[in-house]
Parts: sequence; structure tokens; C-alpha cells
Amino acid sequence: MVAAAGINITKVETSKLNEQSLKDLPFGRYFTDHMLEADYENGEWKNVEIKPYQPLLMEPSLAALHYGQAIFEGIKAYKDEADNAYIFRPYDNFKRFNISAERMQMPTVPEDIFMEGMRLLIDLDKKWIPSLPEHSLYIRPFMFSSDPVIGVKPSETYKFMIILSPTGPYYVAPMRIYVEETYTRAAPGGVGFAKNAGNYGGSMLATALAKKQGYDQVLWTDAFEHKYLQEVGTMNVFFIVGNKAITPSLEDGTILAGVTRDSAITILQEMGLQVVETKISIDELIAHHEAGQLREVFGTGTAATISMIKELRYKDFSMHFDTTQWQVAPELKRRLNAIRDSKAPDTHGWMFKI
Repeated sequence: MVAAAGINITKVETSKLNEQSLKDLPFGRYFTDHMLEADYENGEWKNVEIKPYQPLLMEPSLAALHYGQAIFEGIKAYKDEADNAYIFRPYDNFKRFNISAERMQMPTVPEDIFMEGMRLLIDLDKKWIPSLPEHSLYIRPFMFSSDPVIGVKPSETYKFMIILSPTGPYYVAPMRIYVEETYTRAAPGGVGFAKNAGNYGGSMLATALAKKQGYDQVLWTDAFEHKYLQEVGTMNVFFIVGNKAITPSLEDGTILAGVTRDSAITILQEMGLQVVETKISIDELIAHHEAGQLREVFGTGTAATISMIKELRYKDFSMHFDTTQWQVAPELKRRLNAIRDSKAPDTHGWMFKI
């Protein structure tokens, strides 16, 4: 069949969904029945279709495999008690996707393909959205260069896709974080603000070394002095100092402008906290801790939502936090989940109904 947006739809004959499909879900391991696929050729997008989830056939010389032109987004969909499906702030992810595309010298994806394709795909696989608390349907739009050519230049052809994955909580327990001062995630003038594959590939060694020491993730610092704080793992980070919520500024272009980060800023302000976006050093943070002013530390992200941090380790100094006594992060998470689960009014227009 052909949808109103001109998107060809081929449905599976038999769904993979069964009673066990939406139970005990690890993050990003299982995928729904269908996927969206589109090709960019000769300056235009074509062959837009939704079809059964399946492997891709590609050349060994595929440009993306050699030169890293690949970007993606992370979005989530939820269901209310009446079985209506909603996507959380997809237009913000759509805009950020194309910001990443421009930085990586890739074509932008039109709204009718990205948004309407996503809507049709989720509507088709709506039964895959879990109803359990802390569960959702993770949406992964991505694009990669598809020229079968080995040569360091922007590709002339690209493939855009969307796949869906029912998922449970990303981080279950409060995290232990190691402050990284050797390896670098991003530098001014680089691609830290873009959601490109290389940012994540380059982060894995530092994370692995931290895990060998018993930590869950790293808190990245700046490339020049390894002093100013950036992101924690793949999340934005917030520090509750007195009645202020401090989060690293986006000005240097080294930090991803997180949609959950932006949502958290709005809700924190509604909770009566002053939100400060600024450069903050590890020395300043330690000083706040020693003065008894650093009350809470947590990460924000699409996959993790709000993740509490129970320990920060810098060199030989550790800052420990009793997360059971926290008030800000749990209330922020409660309010954000209530909006996503349609249990609180969506006064900001964040929920996009399918």
C-alpha cells in the first residue's frame, strides 16, 4: 500500500510480537516488525518505504564504513491508559538531526520523510510499546553515506532509516562516575554538538578503563586543561548546588544539546530552582562539595531519562552522595515521567500524538 505521504508500506505476514516480547527488556536488543528506509540519490530523496525489519545488503567499500559519515537520533514513544501512542518532542530531534547532518556534510532529511515516516512506522508497530513503568519504545532514526567508493570526500548517496526497539530502564541503580582527565570526547571546533557515530566510538576506551576500576561511566572534561566539565558518559549532567541547578554551557560546541536536558531545565525552573548554564570546573565542584553545598548530581538523556550519581571520583578524591535523601532529581524524574505517561497535563506541547 501507499500512504498519503507517498511512502510505500509493506507489512509483515506474521508479527514477531508475543507474550514474552515486552518482558525483561534490555536496552536496544530487540526490534519491532517494521523499519523505514529511504535513499538519497542525484540530489533528492527517493524510494521511501516502510517494510519488514531485515538485514541490509551493502558493499565492502561502503563509504560510511571507512570514513564515518554516520549520524543518528534517540527518541521515545509512550502509550497512555487508553492505548493512545505519543512521541516525546520529536520535532526537537528532527531539528537536531539536520544540524548533525550539516556538520557532517550530509543532506538534510525533509520533514515529511522524518516526521510522517516516523508517525506511520510507529502507528504500524504501536502494539510494541510496553506499558510497564520506566519502559518505552525507543526510536532510532539514522543516516549514513552509501557510496561504494573509497575516497575521503562527502558521499553522493546516502541512506536514511528508522528502526524501533521496545526497551526497559537504561540505568537501574545510581551510578559511580570517574572524572576523565586523559582522554577527550570533544574540543571546540569539533563535532561534539553533533550526534555522529564517531563521538560514541571514540568514548569507549575511557569508559572501559573506568569500568575496570568499578565505575559505570566517565565525566568528560575539556580537551585543553582537563578541568572544565562537559558530559557524563552519553548524557548531559546537572549539579544541584544550594538552590541552583548548574549544567555545563553549550557555548563551546563540545556538548550535545540534549532534548531531555532542555526539558529538565524547564521543569527545574517550574520547581523553583534557578538554572545556571555555565562553564564549571572540577575544582569548583569539589569546593561546593567541601562546603556542604553540592546536594545532588545526575545525568539526563533520552535513553536514561534521569540517572542519579552516587559517587564522583577525581584522582584520589571521591565525593559520595546518599541518593535516598535526594529531593530534586526524584521529583524531576516523577514530573517528567508523568507528562510522558499522560498522567499530568502536557502544558508545553511536548507530546506528539500518533
